[in-house]
Amino acid sequence: MWVIVVVILVEESGAGASLLVHKYSTRVVRTKYGPLRGVMIHINPPVEAFLGVPYATPPVGSLRYMPPVTPSIWKNTRLADRFGAVCPQRPPDIGNRSEALLEFPRGRLLYLEKLLPLLANESEDCLYLNLYVPRTVLTKFKWFRNNMDPI
Repeated sequence: MWVIVVVILVEESGAGASLLVHKYSTRVVRTKYGPLRGVMIHINPPVEAFLGVPYATPPVGSLRYMPPVTPSIWKNTRLADRFGAVCPQRPPDIGNRSEALLEFPRGRLLYLEKLLPLLANESEDCLYLNLYVPRTVLTKFKWFRNNMDPI
């Protein structure tokens, strides 16, 4: 019996919300901190995404204002299917569109309108990477590995 888990990401645009449906990758990547499973993004070429991968221990408490510390090791497969929190920051105020257009070019304002919802999840625990791997590279590597004669 196979169970397929689907991740639904909502992308806001000027024309409304569109749904992008992604499946978990079939491959588990082993890292020195533990195994990871990403999601497949079906664009051309397909991309395997590993979202919210920690690269350091959360800088809270006694670790605040200190250099990053190696992340803890995990034993079970970690689902890398969501963005991590963003670091606290003060985004520009674009609430009044007329005033914002005086300060920013129209293209920059449109970009900020799309970006600001992604900045809603802020935390000091924000040391995460989002890794994107083209699937065609993996396919070519498998072909190369399977078709080359050993030396």
